[in-house]
Amino acid sequence: MVERGAERAGARRVMTGPGGGKDGVEADATLSPDALADAIATGLSVIRAFDASRPALTLDEVGERSGLAVGTARHALDALGRLGYVRDEARAYALTPRVLELGVGYLSSLGLPAVAQPHLERLSQELGESASAAVLDGGEIVYVARAAARRITSVRIAVGTRLPVHATAMGRVLLARLPEESRERVLRTAHLAASTPRTVTDPDALREILRGTLLRGWTEVDGELEDGLRSIAVPVRGAYGVDAAIGVATVSGRSGLDTATAVERLSTAARAIEDDLRAVALGRDAG
Repeated sequence: MVERGAERAGARRVMTGPGGGKDGVEADATLSPDALADAIATGLSVIRAFDASRPALTLDEVGERSGLAVGTARHALDALGRLGYVRDEARAYALTPRVLELGVGYLSSLGLPAVAQPHLERLSQELGESASAAVLDGGEIVYVARAAARRITSVRIAVGTRLPVHATAMGRVLLARLPEESRERVLRTAHLAASTPRTVTDPDALREILRGTLLRGWTEVDGELEDGLRSIAVPVRGAYGVDAAIGVATVSGRSGLDTATAVERLSTAARAIEDDLRAVALGRDAG
């Protein structure tokens, strides 16, 4: 795999040798086209090892599913981890939403965008508001599907847009569902900046909000990301540990969308998405 420092220098530092780590030899040389292709192929083989049925893999499983030697797989995972595409989870590895930047890899392993899209479109039509799905990536949420209503706001959102986790309803839903240690790590490391005078940035206040969010199963954020912008979100519990959130955004004080109605419709859509995710996963397993 290409080292991080090689990105701006023509990929000049690579690990050669079959084992990587101690078995490899570090060379200061510009990669040939063939060597570069091999490095990219190794990384993509590791990414493709993950799918909906196996979102978390041990090192040995990555090697087996990718067809790589364990040492080579370890080196590739280390490099992908440094680049933010893979995270280490208690003796196992998993992809991060950053793989969305590569396109098909993350989207096909997760399955969420294609499954959620028709439900979001139906939800948007029913409520007359924009509906979205997002996943968590550190201190940010990443939009993976969206059905936009024809309304004008200063926040331009599309698939791939990143927004701060603490100031968004979907972000708080996702953050509330994390294990305590992971949640605390995000609160310690995330940039808790104020987007508006109403943005909650105090960690203790956010902890209290997150406790309430977890108990209710939904949350609402009003005017914290943008003045006049209100959002409501619920979690989506997918097959094999897929964690996401869906939400709707509306104008603050808009009489046409009350919280109870939004939560009810969102919850119905979330359950439908969960059912479809399970069906897709079962179909892949059967195949």
